[in-house]
Amino acid sequence: MLNYLWLGLILCGVIFGVITGRTEAVTSATFDAAKASLMTIALPLGAVMALWLGIMRLAEKSGAVERLSALLRPVLTRLFPDVPTDHPAMGAMVMNIAANMLGLGNAATPLGLRAMQGLESLNPRPGTATNAMCTFLAINTSSVQLIPATAVGILSAAGAAHPTAIIGTALVATSCSFMTGIISVKLLQRLPMFALPWAPAPTLAKKEYNGDLPAAPELPPLTLSRKLLLSAYVALFAGTVCHLVTSRSVGTTLPISVIQSLSLVAIPFLIGFFPLYGALRGVAVYEEFIEGAKEGIQVALRIFPYLVAILVAVGIFRAAGGIDLLSIILAPLLDLIGLPAQVLPLVLVRPLSGSAATGLFAEIVKACGPDSYAAQLAGTILGGTETTLYVLAVYFGSVAIRRGRHALAAGLLADAAGVAASLVICRLIFK
Repeated sequence: MLNYLWLGLILCGVIFGVITGRTEAVTSATFDAAKASLMTIALPLGAVMALWLGIMRLAEKSGAVERLSALLRPVLTRLFPDVPTDHPAMGAMVMNIAANMLGLGNAATPLGLRAMQGLESLNPRPGTATNAMCTFLAINTSSVQLIPATAVGILSAAGAAHPTAIIGTALVATSCSFMTGIISVKLLQRLPMFALPWAPAPTLAKKEYNGDLPAAPELPPLTLSRKLLLSAYVALFAGTVCHLVTSRSVGTTLPISVIQSLSLVAIPFLIGFFPLYGALRGVAVYEEFIEGAKEGIQVALRIFPYLVAILVAVGIFRAAGGIDLLSIILAPLLDLIGLPAQVLPLVLVRPLSGSAATGLFAEIVKACGPDSYAAQLAGTILGGTETTLYVLAVYFGSVAIRRGRHALAAGLLADAAGVAASLVICRLIFK
């Protein structure tokens, strides 16, 4: 499916560019996108990944990931029946989902890529996405997010009277998107067109771990003094969260204040917690961190070709006026369902490019006003959907998956459900 979509974007962009006389813009967009894929995304992502993969290795070696996955074992075994419950990929997926829910984008992506590496170690069909991979990506592309921090920030900067008003509507939209993504990925994997090819030993992955994700070794239990030290560290950050909640409680509800405060302290807490926990468990934290960090640049190089392919195709299509043409064609139909013309380009761009969608949202806020229905609807859509093509390119590219099977279809269905839910809830709340 990705083959046809990528080819369609390229061909349509080139043809539109010739017809509309935008060949120069198409040329510029091609090279700009290729350059951005390395300089703006791949290299910075590699540096961030070096940090978080080092932290993740400490979490694995100290046994923290195993403990974390054990807490959610009943849910995880239903979502990922093909993944052993004690495999490190389980913990990495849990941490990625938690980071996404808190809006920690810089931390969520490396954790997700680590999870994909773990799932690939269980894959008896290299190059083909497993059911577990597709399910994990359906969760990511369905944008499980408690607070749309970017949209709220733009509205607040523009002087909106109630910039946090879209948090509730975005939560409804992302919940519908999440449920649709999970249901669709489970149903689509049963269709013959998405069936897994035959493998010589399809049950091997359930019995053995192959790859570089060994289970955490047996470590001595924490002594009382070390437990007290760890408890003091946790108490320090718990007190910080309480202080932030108290200082932010004016003008906002308690749940929102708690989530915002957790988002602020989550990254510093994790960066300090896992090295401390590993040291208390007898792990050589510096050496293990270095070993984990070495993978960061390697992963960035692996995903670079996939980023070039997707970003160039999207850049050509946009520069040629493809988005504008689709907006004109679909405008009469979408008027019937109450989607403002100003918001339609955002809906079309959102699955393709997060930065472009954010720019369009800022333009909507500026043109229509931060308290307008169009701005509130656009903010809800931005918070309730995800950049599906980008996520698939990065995550599949990190483990060289060429056949994504039903992951794209499930992601686009989740996006469609998020947009539909945004229309319904915003019409009820804001109109």
